[in-house]
Amino acid sequence: MGTRSKRSERCGRCRMHTERCVCPDIPRYDLATRVVLVMHHREYPKPTATGPLALEALPNSEIRIHGERDSLLDLSDLATPERRTLLLYPGDDVPVLTRALVESDPRPVTLVVPDGTWRQASRMGRRLPGLGHTGMVRLPEGAPTEWGIRRENHPQGLATFEAIARALGIIESPAVQSGLEELFRLMVRRSLDARGRD
Repeated sequence: MGTRSKRSERCGRCRMHTERCVCPDIPRYDLATRVVLVMHHREYPKPTATGPLALEALPNSEIRIHGERDSLLDLSDLATPERRTLLLYPGDDVPVLTRALVESDPRPVTLVVPDGTWRQASRMGRRLPGLGHTGMVRLPEGAPTEWGIRRENHPQGLATFEAIARALGIIESPAVQSGLEELFRLMVRRSLDARGRD
């Protein structure tokens, strides 16, 4: 019986190859904002999914899985009077997330982030059950993605980690965005190195 090489083993927390683990570099942000990452059950196990790593830095946030045959995802429990729920949506027909928009409502934000390609996320955002109460927002245009592992066909497409970081930069502070992006760049560098790429 063969044995798997150490190179193929991955950290259970950051999903990186164990010799390239980034866990010691994961910051911790105890924020008023809560991120709810919605992932398709087929996307969740992929080591190239970046959203779960972002949530490792956000202890009050969580992942919810959809698409499983015997388990119907319902997000209606997010509709609470003490919090404002916003859905990050990749489309041109919704308001841009700005600091003024955030400050127009004093309640802390629950940010729902669909995880997937641009097309998958746009479809998911329209179909997720229990989100009739949410406000849809999109990120302002910004720098192109730095994620070089998976191909992005949309010019404004970002890795889920990048989208979360940029949204929190607006909702919370630029310092939070900067700290998360530093972790993201480290993960990208080590991922490319694992593939023999600069």
